Amino acid sequence: MKTVDFRHFHLNRGDKVLDLGCGEGRHVISAYVEGEITAIGVDLCLKDLQTAQTRFTDFNEANNEHKAFGLANADALKLPFADNSFDKVICSEVLEHIPDYAAVLKEIERILKPGGLFCASVPRAWPEQICWALSEAYHKVEGGHLRIFKASQLRKQIQNLGFRFYRRHWAHALHSPYWWLKCAFWDRQDSNPLIKQYHRFLVWDLMDRPLFTRTLEASLNPVLGKSVVMYFEKASPA
Repeated sequence: MKTVDFRHFHLNRGDKVLDLGCGEGRHVISAYVEGEITAIGVDLCLKDLQTAQTRFTDFNEANNEHKAFGLANADALKLPFADNSFDKVICSEVLEHIPDYAAVLKEIERILKPGGLFCASVPRAWPEQICWALSEAYHKVEGGHLRIFKASQLRKQIQNLGFRFYRRHWAHALHSPYWWLKCAFWDRQDSNPLIKQYHRFLVWDLMDRPLFTRTLEASLNPVLGKSVVMYFEKASPA
């Protein structure tokens, strides 16, 4: 389930792209498939990195000399990369989990080349507020969400680091009701028939991508989208 739209985050041949907090690999693998680039994913969770490596096997183009793929176990607060190392950086659904997210933004600014692109996505405020209101456990589980971002404030914070904002959209509208249901029946979510049925619907949508649900979600995203996705360009030296 991709959140980044590569139509707005164009990958050029030879780009070096970092997926920061790559999890099980959805964006780092998608970037590798999308362009002739070097795609690198970083995460703290070794289990997630192992899953990402396994999933990558089906997409590996070992004979394509213009593509490369790598994964690393590293801390977002102290990335093992030199200044100005990457042409593109993705940080999707990560910042809400990190106590000192401002330090992560500074690390992103440090490793991104001048003129490079940065895509940040976080849970949208009002759908997230409903989740928090329905279930305290939703955001108090280990590794859960530590804050609710107001997109305009996060955007300003990133711009203050020397980034130019150039696009915003919303994503995953069909997932908002699913998470509200999970939060409403948190203690019984594994057995609740409505949640099970909705999950089957989301899996069908993900696997088959029928025109009906794609059109429905696109129309609902501006109103109901669970994630807000913002795109920036790092300023070049004067």
